[in-house]
Amino acid sequence: MLGNTFGRVFQVTTCGESYGWHATAEGEGYGGSLFAIINGVPAGLKLDIKQIQDECDKRRPGQSKIDSPRLETDRIEVCSGLFEGVTTGAPVGILIRNVDTQDIHIDQYRQVKDLIRPGHAEVNFFHKYGEFGDWCGAGRASGRETVGRVAAGAVAKQILIDENIEVMSHVIESHGIKGRSISDGTMTFEEMKENYRKNELNCCDLEMAEKMMADLHEVAAAGDTAGGAIEVIVRGVPAGVGEPVFDKLKATIAHAICSIAAMTSIEFGAGNKAAEMLGSEWNDQPTVENGAVRWTTNHAGGFLGGMTTGEDIIFRVAVKATPTISKPQDSVEMTTLKPKTLEAITRRDITLLPRWYPVAEAMTAIAVVDGLFMTEAWYGMNKKLDPKWKAMTKPRNKGDYTK
Repeated sequence: MLGNTFGRVFQVTTCGESYGWHATAEGEGYGGSLFAIINGVPAGLKLDIKQIQDECDKRRPGQSKIDSPRLETDRIEVCSGLFEGVTTGAPVGILIRNVDTQDIHIDQYRQVKDLIRPGHAEVNFFHKYGEFGDWCGAGRASGRETVGRVAAGAVAKQILIDENIEVMSHVIESHGIKGRSISDGTMTFEEMKENYRKNELNCCDLEMAEKMMADLHEVAAAGDTAGGAIEVIVRGVPAGVGEPVFDKLKATIAHAICSIAAMTSIEFGAGNKAAEMLGSEWNDQPTVENGAVRWTTNHAGGFLGGMTTGEDIIFRVAVKATPTISKPQDSVEMTTLKPKTLEAITRRDITLLPRWYPVAEAMTAIAVVDGLFMTEAWYGMNKKLDPKWKAMTKPRNKGDYTK
């Protein structure tokens, strides 16, 4: 299996599956672990282990009635790259063990392992790996794979904190019920921070969060699941991060987000509304603030030419409903190609949103750190560049845009 590493300078490699398998000289069985190996962590960083654990706890299952009831502890173990609490410059390795892999749940997956589960990737794994693919809990295609990403993203966030850069996200839509957002100018960044994680859904529009939760309980009672959307904000990134052609930071972030299971679309800034706007409406107007170029609006979502403008990076992501539902669905048996009916009884989230946004934050943080490392290396080697141009890239760290 290829493609398990993301990044060019700040690199993250993950491995591990939903249930997994472990083997020793003494024996073997279901269980296994998930790993994250992070290359490019600077030496001398005092790594906050509790903060890494807190980030992983955000996506841990079994915390509310809308989460999967799977009781994983998701306790992290930093195994390498750290000495007496400080990073050494060597790769940082993080281990998370699977602990809730009961026989009853494994048997549930065994009973349907040859059936195509609508919305799941097993059929593609069957095409690619044949009978050798991991069928238990979707294997490597499971959302459980993302715990390693969140652990690595927590390390990236600690690097960004030293640069006064914040990465945050929140739920802005669930099953068609829409909350206020920063994108549409009805919520400020300060309000988002104040209301961050104040409810099980992490919807910072507290009034609409109640309506969303009530609706989700009805969806669950009907044996179904629901999709929705999140908004991600990155504040404090200086201008000029990213490369103008294939390695645009905008493209790198899109790559990072599109690599997360269950996302269906991403839009930056004004997004799809740009199709309805005139150039005179979409163009962000420049101004000067504290000796630096600023923008009075942010329809571009923090990017021009794929490189950062110094304004907030803003984007939204649509997330599909959890594909495992309790209602009967048409299926096909992969080994015989005979039509079948599937009635899944395995554990599932009613909505992926409250456990999806931490993964989006993690992958965004990883992408931004990678872009910063490349940009800083370029500035460091470019001896002829007038320092005053770099001084113009000071990011906006407070205030919001006029609309």
